[in-house]
Amino acid sequence: MKKTILVALFVLFTAALFSFNTKKDNRQKVLKTIIIDAGHGIMANGNHNGAKGSYSYEDDICLTIARELVSQLNEALPDVKIVETRTDENIVTLHRRAEIANENHGDLFISIHCNAMPPNRHSERIGTRTVTAYVGKGKKKKKVTRKVPEYRYWTTPNLRKGTETYIWGAHKNEDKEIAVRENAPMLEEENYKENYGDVDPNSPEFIALALLKTHQFFRRSATLAGFVEDEFVKAGRTSSGQQQRQIGIWVLQATAMPSVLVETGFLTNPEEEDYLNSKGGQQEIAKCITDAVKNYIGWLELHQQLQNNNSQNSGAISSKSSQAFLDMIERKEKKSF
Repeated sequence: MKKTILVALFVLFTAALFSFNTKKDNRQKVLKTIIIDAGHGIMANGNHNGAKGSYSYEDDICLTIARELVSQLNEALPDVKIVETRTDENIVTLHRRAEIANENHGDLFISIHCNAMPPNRHSERIGTRTVTAYVGKGKKKKKVTRKVPEYRYWTTPNLRKGTETYIWGAHKNEDKEIAVRENAPMLEEENYKENYGDVDPNSPEFIALALLKTHQFFRRSATLAGFVEDEFVKAGRTSSGQQQRQIGIWVLQATAMPSVLVETGFLTNPEEEDYLNSKGGQQEIAKCITDAVKNYIGWLELHQQLQNNNSQNSGAISSKSSQAFLDMIERKEKKSF
């Protein structure tokens, strides 16, 4: 009797465990591939490309931080594929960076950069000098002297500091839609019909779908940007929060996935330049972004769970700063109509 009970319990336990594992394995992964983009790079002529500090260059720092970020992400998320757009010091064209992201079917694009500001210009009056000039012609020509002020000019480093994370502008959705549509050939994959449906890329149905996915990219990008800046604040950094850009950031415009560009600090601030070049600073920056990605995954999983449960609260956002940012954008959009 005891053996029969033990065998029955064992069978029930095994069945429950198998059911749990099957359920877990069948759950859709919210992130499969993350693209890490080290900004700028050394050009073919050997010149650096990007911001310059008093002793260091943006492209070098971006590559070092990106490598540290890749290392931390691989450790924290071993099941997620990490793809780098730039693996050495050489520059990669912006168009190619977006191609790499789209060809690898990225679920997330994170571009690493450093900020810069022009130096503060100063002037000080140090005295006067005599200037001689001649006026008139011929016999009427006269010598005229006058006193003019003399100045000393100099510059000092701009001490602006802190982080900010850019996303593609919300009210430029039509431009993003066009970019997604133009990059459609790069999105051809084995499960294309599963992801996009059986539609012609030039058809109204596909364009409508692209516009819908654009809005999804914006909300997800804004949410991740909020998580990134939240982590920087927790680490004691000064944060300028999420920012929108409509022009000039091709990788945000051309990547068919949620995308952010992280300005990690100001190279033109001597204190921040030292921080950005320090191993401790680079590790902290990478950790902040890694923690933000983990929070973002948790947010996506919550959405997935709520959607599976047909919840009406699937629009909830865990990051307070992200919610405030999105609310602000929505208010601006309403005023523009």
